[in-house]
Amino acid sequence: MKKLLFTLAFSLVGVFSFAQIEGKWKTIDDETGKPKSIVEIFKKSDGKYYGKVVQLLIKPENNNCVKCKDDRKNKPLLGLEIIRGLVKEDGEFVGGTITNPKDGKSYKTEIEKDGNTLKVKALIMGIAVKTQTWHKVN
Repeated sequence: MKKLLFTLAFSLVGVFSFAQIEGKWKTIDDETGKPKSIVEIFKKSDGKYYGKVVQLLIKPENNNCVKCKDDRKNKPLLGLEIIRGLVKEDGEFVGGTITNPKDGKSYKTEIEKDGNTLKVKALIMGIAVKTQTWHKVN
């Protein structure tokens, strides 16, 4: 009986941890295919998930988000919150936005976790117009 309870408890921990996106993720540049930055995803007290740039792996054209149109305009890329307001629904993370600091555009976003990768989707009218694969940083 103890073995059964231990196995059940261990399985539940695995299921709950599998669906988490919190942590650091390496982004890949669409044009060069090279690692671009490290984004840390975290949960705030409002219960939603956010992501900020914690490391730049390539030198950007500008160190600030000069093309951002909201409160992030001219803010440093390092520390910039690029993901805002994701909520977890049925194992997926939806309802948030993602901002591309390169062009300053914001999109609705959805994120799906698959092992040590995230599928990060930028959406327009509910259709994925761009999908990136981010890799877990250990």
